[in-house]
Amino acid sequence: MEFTAFADRATAIESTPADLETVGLVGDLLEDANDDLKTVVRFLLGRVFPAHDTRTLDVGPSLCREAIAKAAGPNVDPADVEDRLADIGEIGAVAASYEFGGQRGLTAFMASSPGSVDSPGSTNSAAAKSLTVAEVDRRLRSIAATEGEGSERTKLDELFGLFNRCDSAEARVLARLVLGEMRLGVGEGAIRDAITEAFLPSGSEDADAHDDPETRLDDPEHDSGETNGNQGRLTGTEGDLDPVATVTRALQVTNDYGRVAALARDRGREGLLEEGLEIGRPVQAMLAQAGTAADAIDAWGRAAVETKFDGARIQIHYAPADGIGPELYSRNMDDVTDALPEIAERVESAVDVPVILDGEVVAVDADGDPLPFQEVLRRFRRKHDVGRMREEVKLRLHAFDCLHADGEDLLDTQFLRRHDRLRSILPERSAAVSIVEDADAIAAIEAQALSAGHEGVMLKDPDAAYTPGDRGQRWLKRKPDVETLDLVVTGAEWGEGRRASTLGTFEVSVRASDQSGDTNFEPIGKVATGLTDAELESLTDRLEPYVRAEDGTDVDVRPAIVLEVGYEEIQQSPTYGSGYALRFPRFLGVREDKDVADADTLTRVERLADEE
Repeated sequence: MEFTAFADRATAIESTPADLETVGLVGDLLEDANDDLKTVVRFLLGRVFPAHDTRTLDVGPSLCREAIAKAAGPNVDPADVEDRLADIGEIGAVAASYEFGGQRGLTAFMASSPGSVDSPGSTNSAAAKSLTVAEVDRRLRSIAATEGEGSERTKLDELFGLFNRCDSAEARVLARLVLGEMRLGVGEGAIRDAITEAFLPSGSEDADAHDDPETRLDDPEHDSGETNGNQGRLTGTEGDLDPVATVTRALQVTNDYGRVAALARDRGREGLLEEGLEIGRPVQAMLAQAGTAADAIDAWGRAAVETKFDGARIQIHYAPADGIGPELYSRNMDDVTDALPEIAERVESAVDVPVILDGEVVAVDADGDPLPFQEVLRRFRRKHDVGRMREEVKLRLHAFDCLHADGEDLLDTQFLRRHDRLRSILPERSAAVSIVEDADAIAAIEAQALSAGHEGVMLKDPDAAYTPGDRGQRWLKRKPDVETLDLVVTGAEWGEGRRASTLGTFEVSVRASDQSGDTNFEPIGKVATGLTDAELESLTDRLEPYVRAEDGTDVDVRPAIVLEVGYEEIQQSPTYGSGYALRFPRFLGVREDKDVADADTLTRVERLADEE
């Protein structure tokens, strides 16, 4: 597919306000994508790699602006692009406002086939050819693989070569894609529904081609599942899943929308049902809602009660016979194995079968008592001096779920049976579970957890399946009312006096949705207290790659970093776009374990404000 065709279709999708019509347009695009289906799906979601893949482009706004300026011509510099961004407010629109294609230096022809350099006058030069979706994908993957000395210049040249070949619509999409800001109003739910509509029409049988061996995926990413011994089918569920549920299930176990789209097209329902967990491919964590003991007992009749640890979520993948792992992944599916060597060593010494485990890592003192959450995050961020930090901050693993064991996927198994399997595999580090039938018993267990220095308790439906990425009502978190919010940094101000070289005040925002369904961020306050000089320096360094524009002391920041913010009260206020303001906001720490998609929502703020 030519990239200009994809860009034009993306523009049409963006301009469509109706959800159902959007799904139809996306479905039409998927049907027309042919060999580029996987890439098209990922591009629509603003991704180059599947969600489980830890690779990133590592291209910040400043490098993107520099590439745009270079492609726009010798009379345009990055400051001009930044000024236009301040006026227009969105990098895609800024890129679309320039006319590219006038630069004819050597780097304009870098998109040629590997190993060759076309001359400017050659009819085979890359600049003389239309960009394709496949070529853009290949070039962006090359950028992601670029590292070491001179990598910034190489990335700049690659991006320049791409922008220099773009028309207006292509430039809009490319700039957004590079920065992960597609803004099409197409979320994961729309992609799921479009896959279903395009390839699994409701009420019809799969096409005969789906059962034809010659139409099976001929794809290096497709395997038989032998790596983890998965038996393939979702035992006991095939007859129960409607088309949407079938696609949802495949998405849960693969965490790859492009792969699922290709499976649905080429192998239909059968291919989707054969997908299972794969060791080394992390999935989203099952999440909990806030709830009460009465909620749990009323809904389930009994509750499985666990300690709620003040730590960081990890997912453990290990297949000793196949030489895989132990690999440790954070809640955001970042590979944190190197930062937590003792946890990997503990798993390696105790486990002798292939597993995927869910758990929490907690920092502890010399007596084994839990330390505050911020201590464990010091370890998660560490890339250097890991040995020294290992001595300074001791960690303890508390495993609480088993998703896969010895060749068997357990997602559909009842929680208590999964926990029994966990205890048979890793007994010394398995979290204790109590089954209770009344609220008083829950209160007693909670009191014990609090006295031991933990956050409170988790309440789980003993019969619940494990649903990756789902924040349903089968897991409830009960803890004392702690007045904190996880908020996204969207702006900042330079400090004064001795802090003039660092950012000193941080605008924080809640996650919200506009009328088209796109995620945006609405300010709820500014945080300037609770920060040490060292923390200010660290935050300044971390936010620098995400700076979009500056105006005097004011800095516009692309949403990327989540802060934990304490407050005394939530008040209605016309000052901020959220309609609310925090009274006495205070910085408590950076939520290393959370992505901006996990930040608190405006809906939650509204509920909290109503409760005050």
